[in-house]
Amino acid sequence: METIKLSSGYSIPILGLGTWQLKGQRCTEIVKNAIEEGYTHIDTAWIYENQEEIAPAIAEHERKKLFITSKLWRDQLSYSDVLEQCDETLSQLGIDYLDLYLIHWPNKDIPMEETFNALAKLATDGKVKSIGVSNFTITHLKKALGISKIPITMNQVEYHPYLNQEDLLAYCNDNNITLTAYSPLGRGIVLKDRVILAIAERKKKTPAQVALRWLIQKGIIVIPKTTREERLPENLLALDITLTAEEMKQIDTLNRNERIVHPGFAEF
Repeated sequence: METIKLSSGYSIPILGLGTWQLKGQRCTEIVKNAIEEGYTHIDTAWIYENQEEIAPAIAEHERKKLFITSKLWRDQLSYSDVLEQCDETLSQLGIDYLDLYLIHWPNKDIPMEETFNALAKLATDGKVKSIGVSNFTITHLKKALGISKIPITMNQVEYHPYLNQEDLLAYCNDNNITLTAYSPLGRGIVLKDRVILAIAERKKKTPAQVALRWLIQKGIIVIPKTTREERLPENLLALDITLTAEEMKQIDTLNRNERIVHPGFAEF
């Protein structure tokens, strides 16, 4: 599995399994099957309410060979709440540390200083190897970078051909922040695009593989979610293709600034 080195010094697999909306025994089965297929990067969050279902799937494997990401919910960003929720997350997952711990959404009502001071303590205590954020704009990142005592290694955001956030990607690259794309397939909408379909047909690949490869070639981590076992090896095959500069440019032009995830509290 190809990896990217984070600014913390640790490496993250470039393709992982997203687990949003995976619940119960089905969640356990999908995560277990994913690891058996070769996935080592599993992405979850406290708010997903599935960490206890992920636990038995990852317990069967050597911890150091897995990369586990979780996220801290937006109303639990005070110093004491961060420490408490991390302990709860570790307990639910049945592990001693997280490879990556993210602020799930920004919250202007809780001082960032409290949150990042707590994250720094978690890193010092060995409960978290790397920290980061999710759904942060450039404005949020500028503020966070001026506060955090340790590297902000990651920004996990919605990113797909119809939401090609080039300015955000450039800012993150300039500041040693890696991007992870959630909803990398636009929840399926980009898979029907004529440009992507034409490239997929020409390369004898699936539209999903083409869309994922476009992100990977930009240096973006991808965490596609699936509830179908056959999609697990299919998504992995995105690592085995290469898009030409012209094909990358063609997909770049598809941007519509079309955001799918837009909860009422979002600060975009």
